[in-house]
Amino acid sequence: MPSQTAATSTDPGTEQIPVVAVVGPTASGKSALAIALATRLGGEIVNADAMQLYRGMDIGTAKTPLDERDGVVHHLLDVLEPHQDASVAAYQPRARALFDEIAGRGRVPILVGGSGLYLRATLDALEFPETDPAVRAALEERGEREGPGMLHAELRERDPEAAERIGSSNTRRLVRALEVIALTGRPYTAHLPTYTYARPAVQLALDVPRPELVERITVRAARMFSDGLVAETEVVARGGLGVTAARAVGYAQALAVLAGDLTTAQAAEATAVATRQVARRQVSWFRRDPRIAWLPGTAPAHEQLDAATAALAAAGVSLDR
Repeated sequence: MPSQTAATSTDPGTEQIPVVAVVGPTASGKSALAIALATRLGGEIVNADAMQLYRGMDIGTAKTPLDERDGVVHHLLDVLEPHQDASVAAYQPRARALFDEIAGRGRVPILVGGSGLYLRATLDALEFPETDPAVRAALEERGEREGPGMLHAELRERDPEAAERIGSSNTRRLVRALEVIALTGRPYTAHLPTYTYARPAVQLALDVPRPELVERITVRAARMFSDGLVAETEVVARGGLGVTAARAVGYAQALAVLAGDLTTAQAAEATAVATRQVARRQVSWFRRDPRIAWLPGTAPAHEQLDAATAALAAAGVSLDR
């Protein structure tokens, strides 16, 4: 049974089966590697892709079909309706509870996804400040009336580092940062996770050269639309789409097709462009984390698996079963 001997934890004296996290940009091959690792280690997968939380949103989120999961148990897939908004604060305790349940069965929790904040909030020591509906509503009203640029200017005065990280166009995150500052009197960045694991963990990522990643994204975007993404979007939209789901890459473009604003070919290209932008941000996010072991992303599958198990062993994780 795998055991942890070297990974960092806020409670280093506690003997726990470590979390193995397979992270990295979209289209890098995380899902296939995670399934292979789960088979080799005796593990169960916990989803850390915010869009894969949604029920019925399968094609556009690149969920691994049931018949391709090789019998590996997957958790936190299809747990939200598309009209609900995903929340990292709600996700964190559910994922952490699953780690304990899986390890309690003597199996290895394998966290998989590319949603950086979800991963960090789950793996690392992080507490979420409470919210105040009145404060948030006032900030949202300001954002609508004055535009996100004014919110960004205020945040730049109160927390320059947070302003630089968030940028000037993400109204939702700007509102949250200013809300936290108003409620706590402390900079928003003081509440961001540090590189300190909340429990033993090892992170692995597949390093795919940019040209190869771009090609994979282009091919996948085209395949999504040929596989029926527009029809899938039409079905899920009947029950209503929340803000998060409606803005999801692929679904936003499919909605434009349904509205007559884009052709299918135009939507596929727009999806590829947007996905490349997402992938660029993901690579930047994960490259900043010095704890991640980067594996050869263009190697054959068996070599990737061997490299992953070697990285686990190097991190102090025993692979004896």
